[in-house]
Amino acid sequence: MGDWGFLSKLLDKVQSHSTVIGKIWMSVLFLFRIMVLGAGAESVWGDEQSNLVCNTQQPGCENVCYDWQFPISHIRFWVLQIIFVSTPTLVYLGHAMHVIHKENKLRDKIEKHLENVKTPKYTDDKGKVKIRGNLLGSYLTQLFFKIILELGFIVGQYYLYGFVMIPEFSCSRAPCPLTVVCYMSRPTEKTIFIIFMLAVACLSLLLSVMEVFYLLCTRTPEPGHSSRHRVASSSVF
Repeated sequence: MGDWGFLSKLLDKVQSHSTVIGKIWMSVLFLFRIMVLGAGAESVWGDEQSNLVCNTQQPGCENVCYDWQFPISHIRFWVLQIIFVSTPTLVYLGHAMHVIHKENKLRDKIEKHLENVKTPKYTDDKGKVKIRGNLLGSYLTQLFFKIILELGFIVGQYYLYGFVMIPEFSCSRAPCPLTVVCYMSRPTEKTIFIIFMLAVACLSLLLSVMEVFYLLCTRTPEPGHSSRHRVASSSVF
């Protein structure tokens, strides 16, 4: 598996532009997905195809049966899952960095006492992002995409392999002679990793859903707020 350093550095920048729940989601991604995948899961699977044993001497039968039973290995499937689920967050990061760059230019103009300069809306004097307006829309959009992708990969894993590593399976694909039985190595150990990665994916999905409700509840003004503001304004006059 390749080096996760570049992706980790990019996602680390999102920490300062996320909510509290978003920071927890990022920690789950780093600790329980990337680190576990790199440190433990890869060594458990190894070269899975060479460890598959079928009760036949027919050349090519084991390769065909493995490809039929596992169109993509679990490790590569989880790598794709992490990359695809992280992509919407990286897109939001690009938007946030663009907003910060534009508002830094506005501050430079304000310091030069130029006229007709808008006040920065999305960042404070320290450059910290305030998630509201268009930036809030961008943040919610990336959350919805993360939820859809996470659900898609969970359902896809179920239809591809199920949630338990079977110790043996029958295969009758050519060039196998009739029906042969193939045996997997360390099925119990692999089942533990499959269930663990599934539980972490469900936790990430739950955190994303919670973050959507958190943003909708905290960033949406109270129903009576605008009416009270209008009444107070009219009473002044």
